[in-house]
Amino acid sequence: MLLFVLSSLFYCFTLVLGLPSSLSWALGREELELPDLYEASVLELQHGLDNGLFSSVDLVKAYFARIEEVNLKGPALRAVLEVNPSALQQAAALDKERKISGKRSLLHGIPVLVKDNIGTVASEGMNTTAGSFSLLGSVVPEDAGVIKRLRKAGAIILGKANLSEFAHFRGNLPSGWSGRGGQNTNAYFPNADPCGSSSGSGVAASIGLAAVTLGSETDGSITCPASNNNAAGIKPTVGLTSRAGAVPISANQDTIGPITRSVSDSAIVLSIIAGKDPNDNFTLAQPDIVPDYTTALNPNALKGKRIGVPRKVFLDDGVNEPAVVAAFEEALNTIRTLGATVVDPADIPSAQEIVASDNETLVLDTDFKVQLNEYYQSLRKNPSGVRSLADLIAFDNAHPELEEPVNFTSQSELIASQRTNGFDAAYQQALAFDHELGRTRGIDAALHEHKLDALVLPATGFTTVPAAIAGYPIVTVPLGFFPNNVTIQSAGPLTVYPAPGVPFGLSFFAGAFSEFELVGFGFAYEQKTKTRLGRKAFPAAIPKTQLKDVIGRDQ
Repeated sequence: MLLFVLSSLFYCFTLVLGLPSSLSWALGREELELPDLYEASVLELQHGLDNGLFSSVDLVKAYFARIEEVNLKGPALRAVLEVNPSALQQAAALDKERKISGKRSLLHGIPVLVKDNIGTVASEGMNTTAGSFSLLGSVVPEDAGVIKRLRKAGAIILGKANLSEFAHFRGNLPSGWSGRGGQNTNAYFPNADPCGSSSGSGVAASIGLAAVTLGSETDGSITCPASNNNAAGIKPTVGLTSRAGAVPISANQDTIGPITRSVSDSAIVLSIIAGKDPNDNFTLAQPDIVPDYTTALNPNALKGKRIGVPRKVFLDDGVNEPAVVAAFEEALNTIRTLGATVVDPADIPSAQEIVASDNETLVLDTDFKVQLNEYYQSLRKNPSGVRSLADLIAFDNAHPELEEPVNFTSQSELIASQRTNGFDAAYQQALAFDHELGRTRGIDAALHEHKLDALVLPATGFTTVPAAIAGYPIVTVPLGFFPNNVTIQSAGPLTVYPAPGVPFGLSFFAGAFSEFELVGFGFAYEQKTKTRLGRKAFPAAIPKTQLKDVIGRDQ
């Protein structure tokens, strides 16, 4: 009888937090079920680790095996560039520490896959290359700021995820392609667009190649991979998470955040990686206290809130797929049933100017040249000899077999960036105008005029642009899947989009440092709809290895 009561209480707890039911006690049994790594949450994994059902060593072995199954073999998703040769050693040390003194945090002993533009010390055995052979074997001076926080929390760096080379700032190339990694593809339809530039992180999260992943966004690179891969993603306010030690595009727009299978997991990760870092002065402007974002996980978070729909340009002209439009209208009804007032339309005053403006291009091109040159100069060693953007362009041209294979030759962004003139008057004017369009006459104006708590749009289309130029946050959750009869279209030499069964997402966004509220809104919607559970990846892309296959085995 006591077991039944405990089981019922624990099951109710999992429902309240939106956790997988496999975390619950099995009725009539005195042990917990092993979690399914396709969906396993951080709390589910922690519960298994705390109860000795498996170890962090087992987790690393299982994830390594899952990567081996689908990364270069089978569907050849190419989501992972390399795994960490030190991961098993780290896991063993963290297992020992757990037994002696308990866990440091909810990420203690949890394997994390990070985008390959986020620096990790070379002594660990991995590279930091942004997907480029020009950085292969380079030695960074220290871990990136977010990596330091992950390590302090006891997380295991499982490996490096593939990405659109230089975070999709090399040229007119398809999402998910890099010289080192080749073409990463979506797990929901063969050769579908994974979206970029955090493509590998999105794909890896979608099918459980890691417990959680990290991506980065300048304009769309967390939001879009989360959307295309049936995942949850948080693009933080610029300055909430450190960019120190990451291969840069722009200090004004770059931000690092989680891509996971649930808002709950993303909230856990954000609570750990957010905070001030003296090596990134943008972070010094954030509030002194970092919230525990897991306390925002309230299924009633939308009750009494006002959520606006900026239809003008961003919806009416930016979203042209009928399936997405229909799913979005249904989502608005769901938001209403959750107790929110939907203000529709609630247009962004500067909408048309934002879409027509070329200021973002000038700002990013200028920032990239200055900051990439600084990054190359900061390296303790770089075997390629590349020490600047000009050197990079020459390196690519000199090594076409590595960096310019057929159909993947473009360096248009690199060349345009090299032509910029630094932080001159034109740059300063463009940056100021971006802030005016995105903030003062943009998101802030819409929120104020309509007395809104947030704005909501499909994650596809122009959705990311206002928040990108403003430096504001976005929380993205699953919205739906393209129907089986959708017309398949080309998205590049090797990829297609849309395609049957490929996911698309819903994005909530608001003003600076509004992540706590947005996490709540995303969680409430996610828990009401459970859209992610509506479809799985195509069969060949689903790894078969589970914990039961590695527990107790030496190899």
